[in-house]
Amino acid sequence: MHYFIGDLGHLFVITSFITSLVAAFAYFKATTLSDLKEKTLWLQNGKTGFYLHALAVLGICVTLFVIIANHYFEYHYAYNYSDRKLPVYYLISTFWNGQEGSFMLWLFWHAVLGIIVISTNTYWEAPVMTVFAVVQAFLASMILGVVIPGLDVKIGSSPFILLRDAMRDAPIFMAQPEFIPKDGNGLNPLLQNYWMVIHPPTLFLGFASTLVPFSFCIAGLWMKKYRDWVRPALPWALFSGAILGLGILMGGYWAYETLNFGGYWNWDPVENAVYVPWLVLVAAIHTMITYRNSETALKASIILVIGVFVLILYSTFLTRSGILGDASVHSFTDLGLSGQLFIYLFFFLGAAIILAIARWREIPSSEKEASVYSREFWIFIGAVTLCLMGFQVLMPTSIPVWNKVLGFFGVTSKLALPADQIAFYSKFQLWFAVVVGLLSGIGQFFWWKKIDADRLKKELTTPALITLILFALIVTIGKVYTPAYIVLTLAGVFTLVSNAKILFSVLRSSPGLSGGAVAHIGVGMMLLGIMFSAGYSKIVSLNNTGMLISKEFSQDFNRDNLLLFVNEPRGMWGYDIEYLGERLEPRHNGGYIRKGDVTPTGDRDLVVAKRDIVADGITYKANDTIDIKGENTFYEIQLRKNNKTYTLYPRAQINPEMGGLLVSPDIYKTVSADLYTHVSSVMKPSEGEEWSKLEEMKVKIGQEFYANDYVSVLQSVERIFEVNGIKLDQEDVAVKAKIQIRGENGDYFAEPIFLIKDKMAGRIPDEVADLGLRLTLLNIHPETNEFALGINTRQKDWVVIKALEKPYINVLWLGTLVLMVGFGIAMTRRVREFRKMKEKGLE
Repeated sequence: MHYFIGDLGHLFVITSFITSLVAAFAYFKATTLSDLKEKTLWLQNGKTGFYLHALAVLGICVTLFVIIANHYFEYHYAYNYSDRKLPVYYLISTFWNGQEGSFMLWLFWHAVLGIIVISTNTYWEAPVMTVFAVVQAFLASMILGVVIPGLDVKIGSSPFILLRDAMRDAPIFMAQPEFIPKDGNGLNPLLQNYWMVIHPPTLFLGFASTLVPFSFCIAGLWMKKYRDWVRPALPWALFSGAILGLGILMGGYWAYETLNFGGYWNWDPVENAVYVPWLVLVAAIHTMITYRNSETALKASIILVIGVFVLILYSTFLTRSGILGDASVHSFTDLGLSGQLFIYLFFFLGAAIILAIARWREIPSSEKEASVYSREFWIFIGAVTLCLMGFQVLMPTSIPVWNKVLGFFGVTSKLALPADQIAFYSKFQLWFAVVVGLLSGIGQFFWWKKIDADRLKKELTTPALITLILFALIVTIGKVYTPAYIVLTLAGVFTLVSNAKILFSVLRSSPGLSGGAVAHIGVGMMLLGIMFSAGYSKIVSLNNTGMLISKEFSQDFNRDNLLLFVNEPRGMWGYDIEYLGERLEPRHNGGYIRKGDVTPTGDRDLVVAKRDIVADGITYKANDTIDIKGENTFYEIQLRKNNKTYTLYPRAQINPEMGGLLVSPDIYKTVSADLYTHVSSVMKPSEGEEWSKLEEMKVKIGQEFYANDYVSVLQSVERIFEVNGIKLDQEDVAVKAKIQIRGENGDYFAEPIFLIKDKMAGRIPDEVADLGLRLTLLNIHPETNEFALGINTRQKDWVVIKALEKPYINVLWLGTLVLMVGFGIAMTRRVREFRKMKEKGLE
């Protein structure tokens, strides 16, 4: 038992909680005191307290990773999320696989950002870091894992709890209290993806960064510096918008590469819980920019900045309280933290609202009426549109919460989430997106505070003409006939063209001002990418046989999926589609090997080569042990069109412990379109056990014969001295036949064994799964130089697949990256402005 490392980790947790409270109190005193000497002393205490807190948080992270990396499976966290076969990069991703680990990741990023704030902004340090430290105390409490004596109230869930304590009622621990499992449960196969190594840290950095503008806003209200907080907060808001947007993009791309719903966004409640705060954050950025340029929209900025952080807390409550357990496949189960999360949410919501109300009348506001031809008016309209977009998503997503609240008051609610979430949300969000696109195009022309109608008309004429020409070409060539998509295309093209014009003008004079134009160009590209990839995705696996795959499946499933038998091509939508059989992927060397060319061992991750195998230029010798990627089976699907061949390897795994059939798609990427294929159903192992009656025949070496209509030949029969790793005694005899079978797409080999051990005959048949053949060496007839072979046949291997063609999806990915670049340019500009102000002593 490795008790010390767990005790050390728990000590770090307690230390992080206490030091965050100490830092919060010290910074609070530094903020409220007027005596400079005492203020400086408390400020130093606060800084020391927060640095100690940051060291404790780092200690928590290091100790937990030591437990995971060293496979200390006596700890529940290591046992539940890792195993000995995971490579280092997936061991890293297990760190944030559980709720406790994700809270730790959040704590870590807050600690890093807090140190940066301390180092870069002395003037605001005390009030801002007071808010930081209080937030850290709440987060640290989530992983305390302590029970208050006498009250039986548990605070937090510790990542350092022992397995025996987490599973007290398990019979094994009743019999053997010191029992330690030899291996862990492992990481969900769907999470064994490189995006899961970088997506969660990026997303949580985005979550954590929203605390910075929120803290500056609260500090501004607290210190009655109503105007001053915007300047230092704006670069952080831009940073947060970029990082949170990038995290959402990564999550969408992971879903696209890993999940089988055929897209990158499913309007799942957990996806929505991240999307809504980001929309409000973008709205807040625009109102803050408006205030920096014209001293309007200050109150709107305060409301939105507070709203962003509260929505981040609300999304945390949604995803971690267990309230979405029946509504989302991505949500965590309740670890008993829902009460704490509720207090966490309402503490900051209540504190922010009370402070804002108390200061509301003192907050300066502009008395000027915004003209329709002013920049402020259009930015305000854009911010309202973004908030309405978020509101339309937030309300239905919160239905489980409303039901819970009504149930608490004794009211039975039968509200349910939309049955078809994609159709429900998309029909509203599409039109919001059109408005955002048009505003992104028009709003950029209001570069100055006011522009008259004649000048606006002149500025818009050229972009409008170019837009109409490009729009006509896209609609004609792309065959865009749906009215809603026609309007979306027009909005996207107009956004691109108008902002390209602005960008060209700005680059000639002030490149540093190009962030807005670049970001809006990204928006236009995203609109076009979404329109084509989602609206004009084409199913190329349509079932035109007139026969149902199965009555158990829905009508849509039977229509959109194709049943393929191995080596039997089917024609569809200009493609020839053929299933070439099951494949395995070596863990380290790349390439794919035929499942029939190897023999499984007792270890799920190891197989033995039956013969020499060449895969992706790597040669495996006969009897080599090959380390493969666990229980994953890859299905080789070949699509041919216009003399081009596309080979894809979607994967599937029959895993009852994780929901039955786990599948991931494979994608053949081209510039103009992605060919997206995933497995929908596979042949159950039991179906491969229904063999025909044994057919016996006698053949000689070199003689051709037919096995299930396949031309076959007995190539050789050789004596062997080891069977399945067991050496044979001198009086034992074993021979192995090598039989070549000529399949539709190449040769297959079977190597049945006949042996006499301990004066008893035994036969070990060999199966060629792709061809539905099992061959047995039944007997040897030396008097005639013949060998008796037994042939069994079964239904050939089959798989049900769905294949889609997704046009111009790369425009979406590229547009999202361009949007992030625009955020980065704008953030760099604001940071430089802030530094100049600091140098002048104005901040």
